[in-house]
Amino acid sequence: MTGERAGEAVDEAPEWLSTITQGERWHEHRPASIRPAPQTMSVGLAAVAESVKEARDFARAVLLSWGLTAMHDDVRLVVSELVTNALRYAAGHATEWHGETPIRLSLLRTGGRLTCAVTDPCDEIPVRREPDWVAQSGRGLHLVEAFSHSWNWAPLSSHGKVVWACFLCPDC
Repeated sequence: MTGERAGEAVDEAPEWLSTITQGERWHEHRPASIRPAPQTMSVGLAAVAESVKEARDFARAVLLSWGLTAMHDDVRLVVSELVTNALRYAAGHATEWHGETPIRLSLLRTGGRLTCAVTDPCDEIPVRREPDWVAQSGRGLHLVEAFSHSWNWAPLSSHGKVVWACFLCPDC
């Protein structure tokens, strides 16, 4: 099951998804069209709790370098939720990665959108659940949906998935 706003995807998704899943950093790639060139920054994250802070710090630095500091609060919250979910599911797959970073956060700026994408090694489908109002977890995808314009996910070719959230960004 995908997000309720399924079908809203980044135009360049096949191209940038293949790039982020290979662990490359993609800067100033110029597609054949005349649209502005997308910018992508990416970081590998270990399957440890400290990676959530590392992901937030990375997002802040990227947004600052792109002149998008006004988006920081919403992006920070969404990045935290996406990475926390990835950590929860990556932990059971850590031995499969042989010392590699099992989680990757990528930020894509293009065509009026900022996209935050997180890959993890788990094949489990992200599902937005009705939270138990006394539970301390279960609200992550509700927050992602509330603070971003849209979100979705896609399986990766070998195993795992990528979950992304898009923000409208007139300055992108």
